[in-house]
Amino acid sequence: MEDLYVRPSFRRRGLASRLLATLAGECLDNGYTRLSWAVLNWNSDALALYDGIGGQPQREWTTYRLSGPGLVALAGPR
Repeated sequence: MEDLYVRPSFRRRGLASRLLATLAGECLDNGYTRLSWAVLNWNSDALALYDGIGGQPQREWTTYRLSGPGLVALAGPR
């Protein structure tokens, strides 16, 4: 899944928690033992939600991104 988004007019109703609970159930039903996701560090509402459902920040991971000229350079001649 790429994004989980609840429109502002529907927030604070528990919808995101229920969506995540459903996703957690799907994980368990399919034999998965964990659920991982990423959140931007400025998204305080999402961080509060994830803390509230018992999510644990994974401080040992660093996210990398390569785009634009760097991506082209790494790919080499086409």
